[in-house]
Amino acid sequence: MADELPGRDLVAKMYGKKFWVVITKAAKPREEIAKHIVEHLHHQIKLEKDGIMFGAGPLINPDIPPGSLGLIVIRAENETEARRIADSDPLHASGARTYDLYQWTVNEGRITISVDLSDKSFELK
Repeated sequence: MADELPGRDLVAKMYGKKFWVVITKAAKPREEIAKHIVEHLHHQIKLEKDGIMFGAGPLINPDIPPGSLGLIVIRAENETEARRIADSDPLHASGARTYDLYQWTVNEGRITISVDLSDKSFELK
């Protein structure tokens, strides 16, 4: 068919898992952010332990001050739930940081985990 997108058969086989990406940005000086950082980290750990967070961390660029941008990838059923989760971050709730929200479909990639049963050690590559 002329209107069919090239590669559609390849995309159909891909993972296609939907996540939500929160790009978080400093809205107040570092001193104000620092007041909420421990509470923020506890919140992030809870999201991780509850299986909501896929990953998070700072975005580094030599042209911006450290701590200016961060990325949080979460699991949520829809945009409303994703916003509720992002809004619950103490840095966002306090106004020290703001965020933009994007839906992200993961199609390609590889996660490699090596587990040694003899000593219960593991390595994430």
